[in-house]
Amino acid sequence: QVQLVESGGGLVQPGGSLKLSCAASGFAVSEYGMSWYRQAPGKERGLVASITSAATTNYEDSVKGRFTISRDNAKNTVYLHMNTLKPEDTAVYYCYARVWGTRYWGQGTQVTVSS
Repeated sequence: QVQLVESGGGLVQPGGSLKLSCAASGFAVSEYGMSWYRQAPGKERGLVASITSAATTNYEDSVKGRFTISRDNAKNTVYLHMNTLKPEDTAVYYCYARVWGTRYWGQGTQVTVSS
């Protein structure tokens, strides 16, 4: 059974850092592309970063140079390292994978950037 469980969200001041984790089960993250999405209040869910099975990464323009997506194959976990956080980064962050043609989402983790 495929499952994605996010953790690491919280409240952080502007300019601060957070590391989100997405622990996967039921499949190997090294064999599938993985992504992080976010959804702010009143806005649509949008792609933040992705990593392919070949470890090629891609980022939404507003987070380039500040966020880094990575994975640990041994822990079967994908990470989102977020630096220089801004209030506009406030959102619920979701882990996403498409495995055997089916789309899977985690439950989401809240990130709030505020002084």
